Amino acid sequence: MSDANSLMEQPKLTDVRYQVTDGIAAITIARPQRLNTFTTHTLDELILTFGMAGDDPDVGVVVLSGEGDKAFSAGGELTGGFDPDEDRRFFRRALMLASTMRGLGKPIIAKIRGWCIGGGNELNMLCDLSLAAESARFGHTGPKIGSTPVWYGIQGLLASVGEKRTREIVYLCRHYSAHEAVTMGWINAAVPDDALDEEVNRWCKELLAKGPTSLALAKAVINTLTDQMQSSISIGTEAVQLLHATPEAAESVAAFIEKRAPRIRQRGQS
Repeated sequence: MSDANSLMEQPKLTDVRYQVTDGIAAITIARPQRLNTFTTHTLDELILTFGMAGDDPDVGVVVLSGEGDKAFSAGGELTGGFDPDEDRRFFRRALMLASTMRGLGKPIIAKIRGWCIGGGNELNMLCDLSLAAESARFGHTGPKIGSTPVWYGIQGLLASVGEKRTREIVYLCRHYSAHEAVTMGWINAAVPDDALDEEVNRWCKELLAKGPTSLALAKAVINTLTDQMQSSISIGTEAVQLLHATPEAAESVAAFIEKRAPRIRQRGQS
């Protein structure tokens, strides 16, 4: 009985909840007070739980969500400036998580409520399928906070919505509704908020009725498109750490936290 065993053998988790029910592994970022942002420690727990789902022969599909209604995830936690040592640890874990999710061999569904923004959308891009509540909102904040979404954000969007839309989303940092995201090919479906759980379960049951080896092969072959972008991800995650050390990034983060316009271009003109 996978359900009981999974709960009994589960390691102590602080940032993530993990539960297996009827072949479905539910992984939930449990930091609602921080809009389900993630730290290096959160990434460690996500790596661990996705690995557990991958190793469990009774699990056929994984559902990733954020606790509460306010956010799927608002991305990496931002409480001050970027620290170079922590930055390196963070991106090393991020790359490990991406490898674990993409190499899982099982479909991963993103169940999205509230904000799916910044690194939260990059997590969404790492999922195979994305279902959202109609009230969900999508976007990126990179250039607003002295960063760029190079951890599967740009790469995933390019494969999903095309080059022009990717430039719009990343450059302008606008927010988009769930229905707009569906129209662009960013996510698979948007449903009434109170119907999201039922719809995700319906998709899970459809997937569980399919051959697991066939699905694993299909996932591996589909991934070859974005596998070709691996060099941009590797170079990008190294380069963005250098960007985070610039005065531009420091001023952008300060302005974001203080809820004011950044004084970046004025500096360059003085």
